[in-house]
Amino acid sequence: MKDTTEGAGTPGVPALSFDPAVALAEERAKVEAALAALYAGFTPTDGLGFGKRIGDGTHVAVERIVDVGKQEVLLEKLRAIGEAEEELAAGTYGLCRECGEPIPLERLEVRPYATRCVRHA
Repeated sequence: MKDTTEGAGTPGVPALSFDPAVALAEERAKVEAALAALYAGFTPTDGLGFGKRIGDGTHVAVERIVDVGKQEVLLEKLRAIGEAEEELAAGTYGLCRECGEPIPLERLEVRPYATRCVRHA
């Protein structure tokens, strides 16, 4: 990733070896694409239910339950990305929201939307 000294001028904010704005934008695009794909696969079906026998209706219902779980995970990740973007704008990106200590660079490289250190995650 691109070298930046974005946090270097702010006391306590770690100097980063990547551009967090770019990393967050890339993560946001991935999540939004995954949500779009999830919504594109949804087709309303009438008469869906859990009968006494396992059949197509049950299979579709189970798939929808799984999709709801996927949607919840993706929406939570999107919320976390938004929070990280707010911290970037405020100049506190890279600091744990709980203890104020710098989040390790390795964690931010893997999870640029992290707003807490591992201890407080």
